[in-house]
Amino acid sequence: MKTQSKNIATTRGPAEHSVRDQIVKAARECFAHYGYDKTTVSDLAREIGFSKAYIYRFFESKQAIGAAICGECVDDLFDQAREAVNQGEDATDKLRRFARTVTSATVELLFTDRKLYEIAVHASSEKWEVVQAYTERLQGLLEEILKEGRESGEFERKTPLDETRRSIFYAFKPFFDPVFLERSLDLLPDAQTEVTGLVLRSLAP
Repeated sequence: MKTQSKNIATTRGPAEHSVRDQIVKAARECFAHYGYDKTTVSDLAREIGFSKAYIYRFFESKQAIGAAICGECVDDLFDQAREAVNQGEDATDKLRRFARTVTSATVELLFTDRKLYEIAVHASSEKWEVVQAYTERLQGLLEEILKEGRESGEFERKTPLDETRRSIFYAFKPFFDPVFLERSLDLLPDAQTEVTGLVLRSLAP
């Protein structure tokens, strides 16, 4: 799976540099208070006490800063999904845990950190590279589950694996993608549970 993005957010300078971390921390606070769209690099510079030029030594744009914050967020979401899958008893159980955990973790983000969630919506709608990479990681984890299910005889093998993976991910998109999740909130958790059940029935050999 190739990642194609119209916007590629990059960082400048040493990745672990303490100043970079300081900028990201200040940006999170500013975005949380004012929102991503209303915060400028000038606002961040004023908040930290740096010049804009100095910030640009570490990040080439506001989007690059937002991508760094978003990257931390999606890393946490993926870690939760991976841990849940690892606890599954078989492929069927792992698929249920996968869908339930990604959905619940994204919903939790919506209610616990609204401004960060707004960055995720922005990143998803504009197809930032960090979100594309997260999507690929989730699909990779889903593919692992499907392979295990095929090997154990739980899932059918006739449909090409990549087609199966994509189709299932499309079915889960209203619950996984922050752009669509808010529109599905009043349907949760029943909708996600029922869609997962339908997916599992379609996978039966």
